[in-house]
Amino acid sequence: MIKINNASISFKEKPALSNLSLEVKPGEILGLLGANGAGKSTTINMLLGFLKSGEGDVSINQLDCYDERAQVRRLVGYIPENVNLYPYLSGEENLDYFCKISGIEYASSELKNFLEKCGLPLKDHSKKISEYSKGMRQKVGIAIAYAKKAKVYLLDEPSSGLDPMASNELTILLKELAKEGASILMASHDIFRVREVCDRIGILKQGKLMKELKSKAITANQLEKLYLNFMKD
Repeated sequence: MIKINNASISFKEKPALSNLSLEVKPGEILGLLGANGAGKSTTINMLLGFLKSGEGDVSINQLDCYDERAQVRRLVGYIPENVNLYPYLSGEENLDYFCKISGIEYASSELKNFLEKCGLPLKDHSKKISEYSKGMRQKVGIAIAYAKKAKVYLLDEPSSGLDPMASNELTILLKELAKEGASILMASHDIFRVREVCDRIGILKQGKLMKELKSKAITANQLEKLYLNFMKD
């Protein structure tokens, strides 16, 4: 579903991605690990059609992510690190609004179900976003992507601001989405969460995919050591 083949992007003649190739099939979760500036967000922005690869091919469901970005975005649920919501609306009202601008309308009971499924307690659904913590806003953002019933999910530091219980709920949700056939790409600094959630892991450094491996083939401690060794070189 997600396919990147030898993609390269430069900013002011400085490479941001260099000959990046990766693939995420339906039912798979791929985690990208890397320091700030490694190219994780650039990869996601390229898949969202905000950036055009100077070389190579970038596609979702065989659609070019830049040239056919309007069609691509209908298939994609995007969860950024910092979710932008309307502070004067409640969590449920924000979810309702973003669903409607995507052309989807749900009953109040369905909206509540999405929010609860994503870890936001019923008592908080009617509170204004201005009263929410960062973690609560993140849960609404996750619900917006989930309610879209996307075929592909792109997540940029999705567990940022989430407490351990909420992070675990996110892990369960992502695995359920994968079982339903979604392709999921998650960029994160959280080595242990990536190891827990993902089927495969890629380590990015200075825009290059240094290594790709199966999560089951390595322990969390081994992954941490491997990652730190790559960061040192």
